[in-house]
Amino acid sequence: MNWKELIENKNRFFWLLHSAGWLGFALIHYLGSLLHDLRDIFVIIILLNAYAGWLFTIPLRYIYRRAWNLSPLKIALVVIFTSYFTGTLWQIIKNINYWEIYKHGYKPDFWLYYTQNSVWSFYIILSWSGLYFGIKYYQMLQKAKQKVLQANTVAHQAQLKMLRYQLNPHFLFNTLNAISTLILVNENKTANAMVTRLSDFLRYSLDQDPMKKVTLRSEIQALSYYLDIEKVRFEERLQVIFDIKDDCYHALVPSMILQPLAENAVKHAIAVLENGGSIVITVHRFGNDLLIELADDGPGAEIKAGNFYRENGVGLVNTRERLQALYDENYSLVVANSTPSGVKVNIRIPFELGNEP
Repeated sequence: MNWKELIENKNRFFWLLHSAGWLGFALIHYLGSLLHDLRDIFVIIILLNAYAGWLFTIPLRYIYRRAWNLSPLKIALVVIFTSYFTGTLWQIIKNINYWEIYKHGYKPDFWLYYTQNSVWSFYIILSWSGLYFGIKYYQMLQKAKQKVLQANTVAHQAQLKMLRYQLNPHFLFNTLNAISTLILVNENKTANAMVTRLSDFLRYSLDQDPMKKVTLRSEIQALSYYLDIEKVRFEERLQVIFDIKDDCYHALVPSMILQPLAENAVKHAIAVLENGGSIVITVHRFGNDLLIELADDGPGAEIKAGNFYRENGVGLVNTRERLQALYDENYSLVVANSTPSGVKVNIRIPFELGNEP
């Protein structure tokens, strides 16, 4: 059993701390006895006193459990009363041990002498009680903190899944609308080719876990599935250029992060140009960052502060929110006009290596 499992097991953790505390008490008193040059037999008294303290404080655990939900004032009264009673009882045993063993059967003249120095024992038991409540409150706060973290994690995962699954209906609607248009104009062969490629794309998309990142190689493959669909529709009017450094193929990226950006480029650049155009995907590493750029040579757009002036679509908003959820503030997404024409989207994320081939 490792340390974390031991701490999480409250019963074992109590017995460990309880026993360690009284062993520490015995050790401190033994070291103190060396300063006073006491006989060796005093070690027996120390061990008996530590054992008595270990034994007498066990019932306090169960008393404090029952008093846990009382008001703070009542808890304080219970702690003071039980600590004083236990401390007095413990002091009587300590005095008996000392008189019987070290003083060879000494008996005091008055029974009240059996309780002498009980205030000191009361302080020790009160310290034990304080540690007990302190550790219990600490465990309670840690458990509450863990529940909050788990709740935040679940909410975070739900948000990522929602954002990730939002892509498919959006993309599917656009593609099916294009297929429907092809059928209406009797381009059945082209429509059939698009359906086949759509099937490949959706199969890949559904196989990916929305919570997991994928290697850039897998992401490029997914992007190729999408672009193959668009190439059926645009034929020679759509040109795709990949410029990816070899050391970036194993870098981890959010799954389906490029597809909505490419879809925007197709819709707002390629589709509006009579002769079509090109999409260039550039990826390279810079220090500890992975830099991704997707650019088109379309007519451009109105850009303001790194965003489209009117950002009404799903794709770019979705991409930004997914990056925010995954990387917090350690990312950037900037939209700018290209030279001589077109729009480019630049993404910066931490460079992380994956194990996918």
